[in-house]
Amino acid sequence: MPKLSIRDLDLEGKRTFVRVDFNVPLSDKGGITDDTRIRQTIRTVEYALGRGARLILASHLGRPKGKPNPKMSLAPVAVHLGTLLNRSVAFAQDCVGPAAERAVAGLNNGDVLLLENLRFHPEEESNDPEFSTELAKLAELYVNDAFGAAHRAHASTVGMTSHFPQAAAGFLMAKELDYLTQATTNPKRPFVAVLGGAKVSDKIEVIENLLPIVDVLLIGGAMAYTFMRAVGQPTGKSLVEEDKVDMAHRVLVLAQARNHHLQLPIDHLIADRLDTSASARVVDGARSPIPDDYLGVDIGPKTIELYSREISQAKTVLWNGPMGVFEIKPFAQGTLAVAKALASFGGTSIVGGGDSIAALAAAGVENKITHVCTGGGASLEFLAGKKLPGVEALTDK
Repeated sequence: MPKLSIRDLDLEGKRTFVRVDFNVPLSDKGGITDDTRIRQTIRTVEYALGRGARLILASHLGRPKGKPNPKMSLAPVAVHLGTLLNRSVAFAQDCVGPAAERAVAGLNNGDVLLLENLRFHPEEESNDPEFSTELAKLAELYVNDAFGAAHRAHASTVGMTSHFPQAAAGFLMAKELDYLTQATTNPKRPFVAVLGGAKVSDKIEVIENLLPIVDVLLIGGAMAYTFMRAVGQPTGKSLVEEDKVDMAHRVLVLAQARNHHLQLPIDHLIADRLDTSASARVVDGARSPIPDDYLGVDIGPKTIELYSREISQAKTVLWNGPMGVFEIKPFAQGTLAVAKALASFGGTSIVGGGDSIAALAAAGVENKITHVCTGGGASLEFLAGKKLPGVEALTDK
């Protein structure tokens, strides 16, 4: 990794600010329903505490629109983190000002403090210089371990870094960058990318950036129907982004001209409505067009077989986005098949996107994936070839 690491810092006795991504889902009763993002940061936290840091953790949670909201307090996260660490985690009632300063002043070597939700202040998202200064006053060292927020130029990810001589990456940030950089610059080949989801507009820049890099690009999900419309194939009631048809056509023409292997589904599961009791059947993409009163809801069995075979022959596979309407069980088979294929092919597997990660859990194969990305938006921007502000703000080695 080209950026400075937490390993490069002398942490002992230092007030160390670590930007983490504890943006976890909470139940109506305030309980944490998925602690993956917290557990992913434990290595960085334990490393810092083990080296005598006075650790200050900061995160956002949800979208409180710049004002305090008890339903989005990080207080339950502090309790849960303490359980995971088997130690006390102090909690500050604010992330700046007297409450935060008093809590930081009470830290001893090896203590850990979690600040209240950064987004309770509108200045966080606006990257306000004064707010950045207030945050920076709390610490002597800065570490960013929040890859999920690295595509945002906020006060805690960019603004405050200018107040420190060095800004380092935590272990999770480094891991995310290592896997995504390897995949986009020096992948073990064959390199297969599987992209799904509803909208071409969400993935078009990723497709354009990956086409020259991958050996095979497999397309699924509703965005496949925008590509089908672009080549004149009937799509029935399937979701099509009408304003992106010309863009999809341009991508297909470019792929063909440069001999890039972009594969669309060859058959489809179609249904008359989005419901578990819908009338559904399989149609062959070439010989049996989707009727006007039906919509595509998943890739068909021939496409599942084709995509699974391409994955099985790969050395590196990147997957982002479901193959169908995954949340409706009868339409989830294509997505689950991709998850199972990734779990068994034996190479390096990198998975991002909420639905894809949920499919890994549904298929029971989360532990068989090489790397699961914690930041959907950040990983998509990275794969599109964009610079991430939170990464650019870190110190080069």
